Amino acid sequence: MQVTETLNDGLKRGYTITVPAADLDAKVDEKLREAQPEVEIKGFRKGKVPMAMLKKQFGQRLMGEAMQEAVDGAMQAHFEETGDRPAAQPAVEMQNGEEWKEGDDVVVSMSYEALPTIEAPDFSGISLERLAVKADDAAVDEALENLAKQAQAFEDKDGAAEDGDQVVFDFTGSIDGEEFEGGAASDYPLVLGSGQFIPGFEEQLTGVKAGEEKDVKVSFPEEYGAEHLAGKEAVFACTIKAVKGPVDPEINDELASKFGAESLDALKGQIREGLEGEYAQAARAIVKRALLDELDKAVTFELPPSLVDAEASQIAHSIWHDENPDVTDHNHDPIEPTDEHRTLAERRVKLGLLLAEVGSKAEVEVTDAEMSQAVMSQARQYPGQEREFFEFVQKNPQMQQQLRAPLFEDKVVDLILTQANVSEKEVSKDDLKAALDALEDES
Repeated sequence: MQVTETLNDGLKRGYTITVPAADLDAKVDEKLREAQPEVEIKGFRKGKVPMAMLKKQFGQRLMGEAMQEAVDGAMQAHFEETGDRPAAQPAVEMQNGEEWKEGDDVVVSMSYEALPTIEAPDFSGISLERLAVKADDAAVDEALENLAKQAQAFEDKDGAAEDGDQVVFDFTGSIDGEEFEGGAASDYPLVLGSGQFIPGFEEQLTGVKAGEEKDVKVSFPEEYGAEHLAGKEAVFACTIKAVKGPVDPEINDELASKFGAESLDALKGQIREGLEGEYAQAARAIVKRALLDELDKAVTFELPPSLVDAEASQIAHSIWHDENPDVTDHNHDPIEPTDEHRTLAERRVKLGLLLAEVGSKAEVEVTDAEMSQAVMSQARQYPGQEREFFEFVQKNPQMQQQLRAPLFEDKVVDLILTQANVSEKEVSKDDLKAALDALEDES
């Protein structure tokens, strides 16, 4: 077997692999000898079929297997010898495929882009600043008041309903005098101004009193989810059962118990811990971005053009769909990447390869428990379909990789941060928010 280099330009590699006909014949004979003891053909006892007959009946099919195994073996030996790591699956083509006949050598062309040699910088020379925010009493009190609003109670009131009041009513909807499915309910509690119902509905209930009846006339939006209602004019016959005004809840131990806390102090402690967890998560996003910026400046190596092209196309495609939300399919002309897309793609490819190299050398792994947690977190976005989502992930290696990749990246980033020179700077909540807003604007 012979491997001859045909291209060595930057990261681009090309080779021809020649498999002599004699080697193929020997491999086919070896396969036939392995199978001979188990083969039965009419007129011969099991294991006694002559090799010539076996070759005539099975040789052509086994020749294809022998070719594939020989080429795969040559490729594997080549990568082990050269140390090359292809950036993507190598392109392999049989040069003499149409004219090839048994007895000819097999000549295959192989081309690929090799991953570059990557030298990680000295992380201890990278200086970063991590923002730290303490949850002060004012922030805790604000969060506590927001929680209290969730537990807000309503009491019967005399007089007409106002914005912020709760109206309890029965309603039946009809279009052109015909009631429609899903358009009726009894004792429905609606807080006026909450925006729960379609535009124009709640405003017409302002001023109603308990015991009154009122027809509410509205038009369903053109983009309404139920197609049979979209754009249609409807009348809802409403019977007002009660009008209730909001009652400010007392912030005390009883309120705390509604949120599963033993006391008000315990609830405040939980709120403080939760807030500081949110602050820490935001601070981590900021310091991670700063680290990636430093790494982008610190390392330089040749990038595989195919990876950059693919990433630039993906960025252009994603941004185009963000700007054209009405297009929900992908049946459109290819989106041509701009120079800005390519610059971003080069950064992403560079940092992705660097982090992969650092993680590989440090033997960073995503555990089964971490993957399970990620799958569970993602499954919560599909209430009622969690089992189907789990089964989809189990059967879809690409989806598994999409979930594993950010976990791996975060673990590598955390590893680098332990080696970098990271100082802590205490700032206010507003300062942290400003820094996070600036980060999002840049993104």
